[in-house]
Amino acid sequence: MSTFTPFVTIPSPTVDAGRPGVALVSISRLQSLCEAVAPRYAGRAKFFTVREGYGAAVAALQAYVDAGSVDVVLSAGSNGAYLRENLSVPVVMVKVNGFDVLSAITRATAAWPQARIGLVLHEAIAQELADLGPLLNVDLRQRAYRSIDEVRLAVDQLAAQGCRVVVGAGMACDLAQQAGMDSVFLYSLAAVEEAFERSVELARVSREKESKRGRLNTIVAHLRDGVAAFDEAGQLEAVNPAMLDLLGLGAAQAFPKDDEDTPARVARALGPLLRETRAAGQAVDERIEQLGGRALIVNCVPIVEQGTRSGFVVTAQDALVAQRIDRSLRTSQRPRHLVARHRLDDLIGDSGALERVRRLARAGAAHDATVLLTGESGTGKELVAQGIHNASRRRGNPFVAFNCAALPEGLIESELFGHEEGAFTGARRGGKPGLFEIAHTGTIFLDEIGEMPAALQSRLLRVLQEREVMKLGAGRATPVDVRVIAATHRDLHALVEQGAFRADLYFRLNLLQIKLPPLRERRADIAPLARHLLERSALQYGLPPAALERVLAFLDPLFENYAWPGNVRELENLLARAAIHVGEVTGDLSGNLPANALPDWQAVFPEFARIGPRGVERLTPAPQDAPSSRTAPRATPTREDALHALERSGGNRAAASRALGIGRTTLWRLLKG
Repeated sequence: MSTFTPFVTIPSPTVDAGRPGVALVSISRLQSLCEAVAPRYAGRAKFFTVREGYGAAVAALQAYVDAGSVDVVLSAGSNGAYLRENLSVPVVMVKVNGFDVLSAITRATAAWPQARIGLVLHEAIAQELADLGPLLNVDLRQRAYRSIDEVRLAVDQLAAQGCRVVVGAGMACDLAQQAGMDSVFLYSLAAVEEAFERSVELARVSREKESKRGRLNTIVAHLRDGVAAFDEAGQLEAVNPAMLDLLGLGAAQAFPKDDEDTPARVARALGPLLRETRAAGQAVDERIEQLGGRALIVNCVPIVEQGTRSGFVVTAQDALVAQRIDRSLRTSQRPRHLVARHRLDDLIGDSGALERVRRLARAGAAHDATVLLTGESGTGKELVAQGIHNASRRRGNPFVAFNCAALPEGLIESELFGHEEGAFTGARRGGKPGLFEIAHTGTIFLDEIGEMPAALQSRLLRVLQEREVMKLGAGRATPVDVRVIAATHRDLHALVEQGAFRADLYFRLNLLQIKLPPLRERRADIAPLARHLLERSALQYGLPPAALERVLAFLDPLFENYAWPGNVRELENLLARAAIHVGEVTGDLSGNLPANALPDWQAVFPEFARIGPRGVERLTPAPQDAPSSRTAPRATPTREDALHALERSGGNRAAASRALGIGRTTLWRLLKG
């Protein structure tokens, strides 16, 4: 029965864990030389002896090789050649050089002068020795062998030729003695030491490579991405469980050596990728393939070693997993302020016009259709856009708002679509994602869409059609899942007729149009809306609850008669102004104010001057029975009104804005338009 016997005692598992193992295999006299040399290398390797040969030695070694205990086998002659063909670990052969042969022949002639000498060598005879025989005055006969049977035949032939001494390996020497001949052992101590040096160094290198391979296999086995490695001929070398699972082959072991069917099935599934990569001579990068009943993102990369292609590595990832990771990354990396704060319930009022807005907004929120919000400035278009987002399935995902009139054309393009590093002078290092990418899985609100430059309208149209964006300087488009809500105070249809806005973009945006009514067209909502806004800002401006009614009563003439060109935004600003000033007034606002207060109030609230003379003379609410004191609301200021006001104010835009009762932005638009 074959056994492993350690030549040296193993001190401790921690020390031995780093030492490679060398198996010494011999069934002849070589064993004694190995036993003499082994102690010198005890600190560098663990040695095991196997006193078997050929098939029996392979059977004895295989379990230890599989367990990783033996890294290298040291043997000689035909036995070593057999082991080299049947073991997966390196086999180091004890080599016989010319000096060893001459030394053995010299010892034989010294011991047995004039005797015929038979030389038995492994694989081939030495022709040089045949030529040297007459010069050395030696009667030399040579025979070569490749197997144990050929050793016996060679010894028998030498005996028949009258050889008295046989020089050869241990088995030849043993057989010669059995045949009645003398023998000289061919291998020298120096040859064994040289073989030990090579085997110990090779074992060390093999142990290091195996350790690295083991770590790599462990890492690859635990990857969620599938990995498969092939040689140049397309034969599977390694595959991890994730790849087997992605291909629908089951989660098997990382390297299915014993499963003969698995490598063939993996090769059949990935064969087209290998053939394409081999034919094209370049990698297949991020290809979407249907494999194993699911969509996979696959890559196939050639393995090049020392300038020569030696194989291929294929990686695969579940497309659904990639989408989840992409969504998670975009969500985690988006700025925290990209959140919609308002809901449709924040629309205050019960008028029919506002109820229609709510109904259309809820209908739009139920689908991913593009929404176009129209209406004058300050009517609450962004509030409605946020409400639609929060009422849709995209709530919780980013809400990105962008004003198309706020930046120059070049900056708008970079902001919306992003850029790669080096795309232009001053481009951010590492590139920058555009707002469409940041809004992925959410909503992007494009305010003042009518102001978008013509050159960028075509790019926006492509995003709406293809649902992908091309960064500045990028070579390929990035898919985006985004819902678009656009808003404008301008008549886009008129702009299309004038050639200032693309017709195809207009029809793409005008899928669901919601027109927000101006404040003057829903006067019944002004008082409740004013109360809501004033209550919300009471703490901010330090307005006592008792003063709230005084402010609302004071502004009542405006609620009923003022044109509100700035709409809800103007109402909110006026309420804040009233909270600051009226909240500090002492006395009863239901009566007359002191005469010396009138000029100050006229300066603070010029809006009263636009509702008629009686409004200027009387800053308190008009009696309920005197409706004639109220004048009809004035229409929205025109560009001519803005020019006249600017001329009267000497070019002071702030004064002109106050005179018209509009904000500076509205004045700017009137002058521009």
